[in-house]
Amino acid sequence: MTSINEVIQSPLFGRLKKKLKKYRIKFPDDAIRKIMEAPELGEQTIGDLSGVRVFKFRMGNDQILLAYEILEKNLHLYAFGFHENFYRDLKKYR
Repeated sequence: MTSINEVIQSPLFGRLKKKLKKYRIKFPDDAIRKIMEAPELGEQTIGDLSGVRVFKFRMGNDQILLAYEILEKNLHLYAFGFHENFYRDLKKYR
């Protein structure tokens, strides 16, 4: 297990989080805390997105995917959202 020194969020991640209602912001924050405790929680992706991990969590009744990568003890947060078109949009962004 690696220890995380710094959390870096992408501009896309920041925009997505800013659009959330105040009572929903705690859900991605809790997911990020879980990832920081155990960075290997997310599923490893393959193909064009190799190296990126995706952690699934619930926001109310919805399942949300959070894409992140660990580079040199830094946690890079890329995006989060519903499963529909998530990987396609992530591939375009990355």
